[in-house]
Amino acid sequence: MKIFYSILMALSILSLSSCELNEVPVDTATNQAIFGSESGMDLYVNSFYNILPNPDVGVFQGDDVSDIVARNGVDNLLSPNALSPITSSGWNWSDLRNINYFIENAEKSSVANKNNYLGLARFFRALFYFDKVKRFGDVPWIDRTIEVSDSPTLMGPRNSRFEVMDKVLADLDFAIENISLTADPSCTRITKNVARAYKTRICLYEASFRKYHTSYNQQSAAARWYNEVVQAANNISGFSLHQAASPDRSYRELFIARTPYADETILVVVLSANLQVYSSANRRFISPTYGNRPSLTRRFVNTYLKLDGTPFTADPAYATTQFVDEVKNRDLRLKQTIRAEDYRRTENGVPVIAPPNFSQTFTGYQPIKWTYDERFPYDDESRNDNAHVIMRWGEVLLNKAEALAELGRMTNADWASTIGALRRRAGITGPTLTNMPTVADPYMVNFYRGKFTDPVLLEVLRDRAIELGFEGLRPSDLIRWRLGELFEEAPMNGIYVPALGEYDLNGDGIKDVYFYQGTKPTSSSPGIAFVDVSPSSAAGRLQLSNGTSGEVVFNPGVRDWEDKKYLYPIPQNDRTMNPALGQNTGWE
Repeated sequence: MKIFYSILMALSILSLSSCELNEVPVDTATNQAIFGSESGMDLYVNSFYNILPNPDVGVFQGDDVSDIVARNGVDNLLSPNALSPITSSGWNWSDLRNINYFIENAEKSSVANKNNYLGLARFFRALFYFDKVKRFGDVPWIDRTIEVSDSPTLMGPRNSRFEVMDKVLADLDFAIENISLTADPSCTRITKNVARAYKTRICLYEASFRKYHTSYNQQSAAARWYNEVVQAANNISGFSLHQAASPDRSYRELFIARTPYADETILVVVLSANLQVYSSANRRFISPTYGNRPSLTRRFVNTYLKLDGTPFTADPAYATTQFVDEVKNRDLRLKQTIRAEDYRRTENGVPVIAPPNFSQTFTGYQPIKWTYDERFPYDDESRNDNAHVIMRWGEVLLNKAEALAELGRMTNADWASTIGALRRRAGITGPTLTNMPTVADPYMVNFYRGKFTDPVLLEVLRDRAIELGFEGLRPSDLIRWRLGELFEEAPMNGIYVPALGEYDLNGDGIKDVYFYQGTKPTSSSPGIAFVDVSPSSAAGRLQLSNGTSGEVVFNPGVRDWEDKKYLYPIPQNDRTMNPALGQNTGWE
């Protein structure tokens, strides 16, 4: 027991370290307690899990700053003049110091199974550096603990991001080779399959970055990284797409389950009411005053196919189709992602019909993907205890499909086992399940501003955005594809409104929303939401695109994109301490 508390104290010291790379190491006795036994190393490795996404804010909020979500306010990344070397953040190295200290000492340990723990440490180092490279580009590569006297390292320049990413790949490969556990039924531990799944995500990012950020002249290296995606995906075993008793629940069930579905889930953070560990999913999606009130945009919702596998936008009348009709006979993921048709919530266990609520949504496309249907206490308090899904088989299939499409190696068999499988789970029928497309959908070509014209790749990207919506990957996708202009240009548009007046959004005969201009009208419908769409250029206001008719359009405020924002600036304080760090282009 005394050894156990010594280890905990050592970990506490390390976890409280500053952002410097040269903290004082733990003493020799504690060192032996940690690295002299497998239980000591196991306990130490558990401290690395705090690198995973914070479940309170969650991966579900990551897409708020993207082209497919309307939300309240403008993030510092897009607000004019908000991001600068003075306001930039994230240049923190304490987690790396903790990891490197472990690796350095574990390598000298005589414990027989030490390579398992070294594999875990190097997996987390790969995650740490991937995050830093995405944010800052070139960063210093440090693979050992740094002493106070090591001025050349402490005051050295940054390494090339491409050199660092090669080392990230080496860390991932070491982890895959040496982690003992292949799979974990609880989905909470790092395993070989977790490392392989993350490898597909990380290598896909790097492949796309090298291909589309042409100023670096790394296009010739992209194929190698795409091939790494395919290889890693092919080496994952034991997973399938989750299927519920009803296809109307198969997709959404993954995100509102307290206990993860191990058929598809690869890694989660399990939350617990007993341990008072929660997320704030309901409040952030539903509360009119808490969070960003994120809502899907109509521009994006239009990309959901019809159930027969044909594009919704192939119908000339799609642009003026009202909400109550546009959500019918569509990809089942649509009504499992937003309130639509006969969606119901409960209040103290009593079912209530719940159409989109315009006191909570800006566009009418109100999310339900991560939220409990019960109102109390989840809408008013941060009490969600549904498992926080971080990695799943559906993403691996999409990563593989995109890599194959980019390599020009996709076959009909590959298509059927990736995009076809995802669409089949979503209730879609027809030849789209087994046959690759041969003609590019013009809506999708325009959706991506002509960046992609290959029909297969465009359909992969269609499903990627739909399947992974509100899972925090969309901003990184826009960055790696070098489509940052969509952060600024994508409209925050909503449902089509043919004229001012009252509307029934779910077809139950009850009016749900009243769009008006000028004086607020009266209505006989209880609980109706009144939406003032009077002409205004003020931030935070809703308008109709044609004045008294058209799409709902939300104005969050001025959004500004400049290409220098593909990388964050190095924080000024850190440059002052080490001028050799230099600065990213455009931020000098």
